[in-house]
Amino acid sequence: MRLNHVYLWAILISVLLIRLLSLGAYPLMDTTEARYGEMARLMVETGNWLTPQFDYGVPFWGKPPLFTWISATGIELFGLNEFAVRAPHWFAGLVVVGLMAFLARKSGYSALVTALVISTCAVFAVSAGAVMTDMALTLGMTIAMLGVYFCWRGNKAWGYVGFIGLAIGLLAKGPLILVLVGLAVVPWLMFQHGFLGALKALWSRFPIITGSLLMLVISAPWYLLAEQATPGFLNYFLVGEHFNRFVVSGWEGDLYGSAHDEPRGMIWLFFLNAALPWSIVLPILVWKKRHQIKSLSTESHGLLSFLTLWMSSPLLLFTLSGNILPAYVLPGIPALGLLITMLAKGTDHHKKWFRLSAAAMPLILIAAVAYIHLFVADKRSDKGIFTHADHTLPTFYLGKRPFSGQFYSQGQAKPLKDGHELKTDAPFQLVGEKSAIEALVEEKQLTCVVNYTAQSKRTLYTCKAK
Repeated sequence: MRLNHVYLWAILISVLLIRLLSLGAYPLMDTTEARYGEMARLMVETGNWLTPQFDYGVPFWGKPPLFTWISATGIELFGLNEFAVRAPHWFAGLVVVGLMAFLARKSGYSALVTALVISTCAVFAVSAGAVMTDMALTLGMTIAMLGVYFCWRGNKAWGYVGFIGLAIGLLAKGPLILVLVGLAVVPWLMFQHGFLGALKALWSRFPIITGSLLMLVISAPWYLLAEQATPGFLNYFLVGEHFNRFVVSGWEGDLYGSAHDEPRGMIWLFFLNAALPWSIVLPILVWKKRHQIKSLSTESHGLLSFLTLWMSSPLLLFTLSGNILPAYVLPGIPALGLLITMLAKGTDHHKKWFRLSAAAMPLILIAAVAYIHLFVADKRSDKGIFTHADHTLPTFYLGKRPFSGQFYSQGQAKPLKDGHELKTDAPFQLVGEKSAIEALVEEKQLTCVVNYTAQSKRTLYTCKAK
């Protein structure tokens, strides 16, 4: 093995292992991770694996259940802890890396370099182990796109693999997967064959009818059962989450939070930041290899343009949308990895700057985990409060109860409604801002002792009636 490959392998193994070992090193923080982690906990506790729940008896219509299923499976395997809910998402990221390495090798490019670029891309390194919907969607899109490419190259069995990927995407985030794949594949086929030729290629090369049936057999039953269990789901999810969310600025129909309202076109800036350092490396390589692009595209059997459109599809889709997050670029990141590999083939990935670009990510991950643990976790999570709490006592939140409070109290901490819950001779616990609780103590004539004050400014009291 050449020395350069030893360095690259060392960086790849380091970034994957550091991310794996860090999964349990910091708490679930509000709102995203704590919310989705609590939904997984609720799924396991209630045994309701059909409908994800926002709270006890409150269905969550915002997303399909795949991300909840995999986190809940982690809880079943590893117990109720941060590692358990995050590890399945890390594993999904590992599968994405493996699939792209396979595509690289089959196409005559370095599997190692491809895996390294993807794994050290900022948004991928963070999302591979974050309790979110995006890695499950990225896994579905990666499978779908590999299925399309290999089927187009003549292996029709891969067409069915592609439709399985679409089914995974439908269960991960819904019909969005069809739009993302369509935005990449349809223009690519037209580029390869022309308009009429693209239609002919779709019909002759791909198992459109039987593949679509396979996709529906896998995904449609959950949608039908979910609507039957909680009527109104399909209207909210298909119209609200897939149209109003992205078209209506500051959409107020969101049942589970507030819509984001970013400037139009912001997704491209999100990509620039989220795909660091490789979002900077890519245009530099394109400029250096500008005279070879045409020949490279021909030699790669259309792979260069295929990857370019794949990487661009989420950016194109969300260009006119204001309700976006940086993680929305993630489905295109696997394509970025192989694009960098293709453009760096030859001497570039042997150079010191390439190794240094990749080597930054393991160090950044270590620094980020340390920073979160020391300065952020106690502000964004109530884990510390429930580390100091007595779990045998009733616990009530004065004011809003965060999802981290639900998760770390295992659903036992309840919002204080009208104060009648406090009319008891037995001790109980209160959590909230100090000033609000002190006012309540005076009003209800309680005797309280401060147990812990978090950096979030929420304080844990043990109280009883006088």
